Amino acid sequence: MKTKSVKVGRNDPCPCGSGLKYKKCCLGKNGKETIDLEDVYAEKYGIRLKNLQDIEGIRRAGRLVLDTLDLVETKIKPGMTTDEINTLVHEFTIKKGATPAPLNYRGFPKSVCVSVNEVVCHGIPGGRKLNDGDIVNVDITSILNGYFADANKTFLLGTSGPEARKIVNVTKECLKRGISMVKPGNTIGDIGWAIQDFAEGKGCSVVREFVGHGVGFEFHESPQVPHFGQKGQGIQLIPGMVFTVEPMINLGNKELRILEDNWTAVTKDGSLSAQFEQTVLVTNNGYESLTPYDL
Repeated sequence: MKTKSVKVGRNDPCPCGSGLKYKKCCLGKNGKETIDLEDVYAEKYGIRLKNLQDIEGIRRAGRLVLDTLDLVETKIKPGMTTDEINTLVHEFTIKKGATPAPLNYRGFPKSVCVSVNEVVCHGIPGGRKLNDGDIVNVDITSILNGYFADANKTFLLGTSGPEARKIVNVTKECLKRGISMVKPGNTIGDIGWAIQDFAEGKGCSVVREFVGHGVGFEFHESPQVPHFGQKGQGIQLIPGMVFTVEPMINLGNKELRILEDNWTAVTKDGSLSAQFEQTVLVTNNGYESLTPYDL
């Protein structure tokens, strides 16, 4: 990851993404013609860049997350309860020497989030039985050797109706388009713009309250990664950044409400909601998904 000692002209845009010329921004802080982006991003945004060792650690955690999602995909079926999915994820994660990050995180009582139909995110596994035609999001975060990786998929169960197929396919394409914007020099706003433009073009809406986030050393780190926005706005992407892109897309309106358990978010109009997520690294030339699956 080439992030240190970058030579920048005095009149060039500052690499920190402020929009100011370098001489009016970070040059004034150090009086040098080189800039240490690792220090700048840590001080200005609270972003901790990952080195090669860190990236390999997150990649290994990511492989476990994908193995867990693959296991769920082979077992999930109508008649199964969401708590049975939790047991499956929990036992497999522990067996592999890892820890399920959601368990007891800020009081969350289970090892995985399972969100069905109108549930946008943070569904708490329990006695709810899955039905033929449901869409089910399974969101897995594992901690392996101190590193976190995060990914989710929305599964179509049994015989799916046209609305279910539409929201799942639109959301999957939103993730694909959002990730495609990840490369050095682009901004976080470019990611959100690509997602919002496609979703709204298909008559769907983008959830505003929940966003992507930095990940790797902790469950949630800086920066936040909204799934809506404007081109060229927000923090400039640089090599070594690791974050999730995880659009939550509703078939109806974007508004949601939180249930009495203080976790489960559902669409206010009762419409279907889907989500897909991967953990993404900004490389020197573009991006690498650390939790890759076909989109």
